[in-house]
Amino acid sequence: MHGFPCRWVFFFMSRNMGACFDFYYVLMVYIILAVLEPGRVATMVRANAKLCELSAQSVSITRCGKIVRAIGGACGYGDLFQQGYGLETTALSTALFNDGLACGACYEIQCFNDPQWCIPGSIKVTATNLCPPNYALPGDQGGWCNPPRKHFDLSLPMFLKIAKYKAGIVPVLYRRMGCVKQGGIKFEIKGNPYWMMVLVYNVGGNGDVVEVKIKGSSSGDEWVQMRRNWGQNWQTFVRLQGESLSFQVSVQGGKMVQCDGVAPATWGFGQTFECARNF
Repeated sequence: MHGFPCRWVFFFMSRNMGACFDFYYVLMVYIILAVLEPGRVATMVRANAKLCELSAQSVSITRCGKIVRAIGGACGYGDLFQQGYGLETTALSTALFNDGLACGACYEIQCFNDPQWCIPGSIKVTATNLCPPNYALPGDQGGWCNPPRKHFDLSLPMFLKIAKYKAGIVPVLYRRMGCVKQGGIKFEIKGNPYWMMVLVYNVGGNGDVVEVKIKGSSSGDEWVQMRRNWGQNWQTFVRLQGESLSFQVSVQGGKMVQCDGVAPATWGFGQTFECARNF
């Protein structure tokens, strides 16, 4: 369970494929999840006790073209291939995105209770984007990402690992899980001499960063609290040029990793530095 509660949702069966979206230069296939009627929760629990280990969701797919490149997104990660995320990612609806606090969280998802369309097995993905609402459509007729619905939005290759291409909308189970990343936490430094913004990525463990502190080599034991700008971009107006930089990164659940001297005194804007540690 990884300490996360089960949440049950409803599955809408639809064969009506919508238009494709070119989302931040990525031609995506939309995998969408909608909330379960309260009256059906007990039935699902009785049918399979394993449902307490995962959360039932529903998923929809929209036929789109070939994936060209994965760049940008509401979490601010940039080029997902260069940063190690690749296509093993998901966009979250507003209800799950939590104003960007869920960026970096990892989920396990598997198709459920639809033998015609389901493929055995599960996928593991990292939240890197927002699935925006479409208030022009009702929530059960195309506005799948409208609040309060809980939706996931996957690339076509990831969807095809758990369901057939012509599925339309299929039910899945999902749960939060620990993130397993290669190497240490990474810090991309951006900004100008008067303002610094740091993108924090490749975070293991719970993955969703909730606090970042920074310290220059001349600051002694004084840590500067950084503020979230957007997604996983954290900012400060403290001028730290010419100093080596250390960071403290905290994730949901309270765990913290300290990266001492991760950026040398010669650091520059546009550079990325890797900590020797991760969660």
